[in-house]
Amino acid sequence: MAKTPEEKQFSRRDFLKTTGVATGGIIGGSLLGGLVGFNLDGPSSEETSTTEDTASEGTETDNKTGGLTDNSRVFFANDTDFNTVSAAMERIFPETESGPGAIELGCAFYLDGQLTGQYGFNSKEYMQGPFAEPLPTQGYQSNLNRRDYFMLGIKKLNEEANDRHDANFADLEDGQMDDILTDFEAGEVDFGVPAHTATSSYFFTMLRSATIEGAYADPVYRGNRDMAGWKMKKFPGHQMSYIQYIEDDEFHELEPEPVFGMAH
Repeated sequence: MAKTPEEKQFSRRDFLKTTGVATGGIIGGSLLGGLVGFNLDGPSSEETSTTEDTASEGTETDNKTGGLTDNSRVFFANDTDFNTVSAAMERIFPETESGPGAIELGCAFYLDGQLTGQYGFNSKEYMQGPFAEPLPTQGYQSNLNRRDYFMLGIKKLNEEANDRHDANFADLEDGQMDDILTDFEAGEVDFGVPAHTATSSYFFTMLRSATIEGAYADPVYRGNRDMAGWKMKKFPGHQMSYIQYIEDDEFHELEPEPVFGMAH
């Protein structure tokens, strides 16, 4: 997001050291579990239509990643929507001297898989009325499922970009994207629907959470590519055992290991 000169002095390295998002917590977090063994047949209240810029790589498969390769897509049917969410995630988690950003880490591919599964369909949550504007202390309260909520937010990002700069969101300069995302975070963008249905601020909250989880989740979910997120945090991943280090008094910095012994 747009920052003051003082805030810009807070580096990615400082963020990695002080962030309250613990990698272990993300592994058991809200989005995971939707990709491996996901259901491709479930309907959505608003199906994403295929357009001329549909990604050709969407048919690539790999059994080690629940049937998906790094660059295959199962939810985002066209490049415009996918590039929009990729660009927004990169502004939330940009590349710096400390490590790669959201695009290189594959955060948008992570979200793509999650929106196709239980997370996207809210399949484990009560989704019936009555509906009311949620309190800040409450979690997800919308009558939309998350896949539709995300598509509404992505559409609105492009509408704002075209209204302000006559271009799609992904084609804007960094500062222009930051200004729009700042207004989303502050809830200053009108979604044109009741507040209990969707708000720009809650869309930004979900987008930020998905970005961070995609950066640090196990690479089996197609984010955290080459385990670069773990390496930035010096997180060892899924080691088979630490017994060989128990008697040592010194700290051991280990190369991270992914689940199933597989990394992208």
